Amino acid sequence: MGKMRNLVFGVLTLVMAGSLAACDDGRAGAEAAAKQLASSLEALDVGSLAVDGKDAAAANDELKAVFEGLGAKPSVQSGDVKLDGDTATFPLNYSWNVGSAKWEYTSDATLKKSSGKWAVQWNPALLAPQLSDGETLSVKTVAAQRGQILGAGDAPIVEDRPVFRVGIDKTKVPAEQADASARAMAALLGLDAEEYAKQVAASGPQAFVEGLVLRAYTTDITEAKINAIVGGVSILDSMALAPTRTFARALLGSVGQASAEQIEKSNGALRAGDTTGTGGLQQKYDSLLRGKDGVEVIASAKSQGETPGTKVFFSSLPAPGTTLKTTLDLKLQQLAEETLAKVGPASAIVALKPSTGAVLAAASGPGSNGYNTAMLGQYAPGSTFKIVDSLAMFRNGATPDSKVECTPTVTVDGRTFKNAEGYPAGSLGTVALRDAFAHSCNTAFINARDTVSQDQLESAAQALGVAVEAPKLGADAFLGSVPGAAEGTEHAASMIGQGKVLFSPLSAAVMAASVANGAPVSPQLVLNADAAQDSGASAAPTESGSASPSPDSATASALPASPASTKPITKEEAASLADMMRAVVTSGHAGFLAQVPGLPVGAKTGTAEFGNDDPPKTHAWIVATHGDLAVAVFVEDGGLGATTSGPLLKSFLTAAG
Repeated sequence: MGKMRNLVFGVLTLVMAGSLAACDDGRAGAEAAAKQLASSLEALDVGSLAVDGKDAAAANDELKAVFEGLGAKPSVQSGDVKLDGDTATFPLNYSWNVGSAKWEYTSDATLKKSSGKWAVQWNPALLAPQLSDGETLSVKTVAAQRGQILGAGDAPIVEDRPVFRVGIDKTKVPAEQADASARAMAALLGLDAEEYAKQVAASGPQAFVEGLVLRAYTTDITEAKINAIVGGVSILDSMALAPTRTFARALLGSVGQASAEQIEKSNGALRAGDTTGTGGLQQKYDSLLRGKDGVEVIASAKSQGETPGTKVFFSSLPAPGTTLKTTLDLKLQQLAEETLAKVGPASAIVALKPSTGAVLAAASGPGSNGYNTAMLGQYAPGSTFKIVDSLAMFRNGATPDSKVECTPTVTVDGRTFKNAEGYPAGSLGTVALRDAFAHSCNTAFINARDTVSQDQLESAAQALGVAVEAPKLGADAFLGSVPGAAEGTEHAASMIGQGKVLFSPLSAAVMAASVANGAPVSPQLVLNADAAQDSGASAAPTESGSASPSPDSATASALPASPASTKPITKEEAASLADMMRAVVTSGHAGFLAQVPGLPVGAKTGTAEFGNDDPPKTHAWIVATHGDLAVAVFVEDGGLGATTSGPLLKSFLTAAG
């Protein structure tokens, strides 16, 4: 019985094997080999495959060389296999991410069966149709036109302007002369000779190694001096630039080739050689301004005499960047910078249009060393804060004619406060609030501390548009900080704009603008910020710089919205403040502003002590209103506001017309 069972089982096995052999025409093996080829191409490694027409190792080297310049790996899928005896043909469907574009194509592949194995019939067209022996692929970026930055009235601020790219052309200098030429060029351009010589040495024999970009030739760097260096060249080009090298640079930022750090942080959006924004609006709105570069996949031939890059395998058109519209007034911005040109310490001038909140100028002086002092600086506002004090006092029943006590000194919890040096003795005693404001009597406002709580100061500041969000601004900024709770000497210090009260020049200008407007002003700089948000533009990390001794700057979005309980300044309250600001000019220590032509000027000076020096250093402030213009002037280490910032303000307002 056991022998019969074994015999039956053996017969069944033979029948099944015969059936499989009859149905299997080699398709399963061919399909498996096709999928293995596709996955090997995806991995850029065909070294383990059976290959005809070329040694497997040589085929692997060719694969890597052809695709190396694409800087990525493809997705490869094998299609339907067609059998013809021992030959199998099928499509290979490639998909590449090349820059922001997708390149898809199909090549034809052939397998032949020999000694029971399916071998790849190797040829360059397997990797890309029409690819020839010796050709390799690379990506060429087709740069998008960068979007402009416009000022008020759509006047171009940043646009393509002519420049000269100066450097060494390696094709025009013998190899043995390249180092000497690089060092001579570095000396002419003021570059680090060792670093530039290394760049020249590391570049290929066809390279142009840029040393410096000039807006125009100078007395020191002339075309003749450049050409006198073997291999020295000056190439006329264009670059997105502001009207001058320093024009609103801290605010706008700059444009240049992406750094290695920027490329790494871009998640593939930037490649080596790409142009991108650094700092300011150029970085914050880079994805809006940059647009999308086009790309070309081209073939380069190793053989002599063949021009590389003549065969284009794929191309995508660039999408130009979007224009960024701002409120900056080119004339006033330039005037503000010229006004600050000779100021040594960090400094700023901010000008606003009270009726709209438009930021007309936001200039940071040369002493700011590239830091955006105008919008990001955090400093004690000193006596300019008495505008806030006065509003809080009005809300407790005071008027400009109310009597206050201006004493020579006042002591709070053991700390003695006094008035500024040179305070007129004739303005001491029981005086009108208007007079105390006009002469900036510190003790009068500190003596009022028991009738004005710290939270009332915070509320009054917010009523003036300070220390609240600026949803229309569209730029990184510090909008002020006024603590809602403080006692003793800290509360007393708050009454004269010190303690923990901090303003930026922008927030000081907003405060003055709200007085002129008769309602809180919300500043606006970027007019089409919504388009930037739609494009995916995001804020860069808030800048920091050594020019500001203050805490890390905060952006507008980090501030609280104006609380519903905060009552905005009224036209009547603003009129009383404007009356007292005018008194600063007519009877106080800003009389020099009476000479400014046009509508009457209202102002408030401010001096705030900082540091541990004896006597202490001081911030110098002045804010002013002049028709539909509000201005704040700040000098970080500037003595008295009236004597330092005041003349700068007078010069600015007079020239502004």
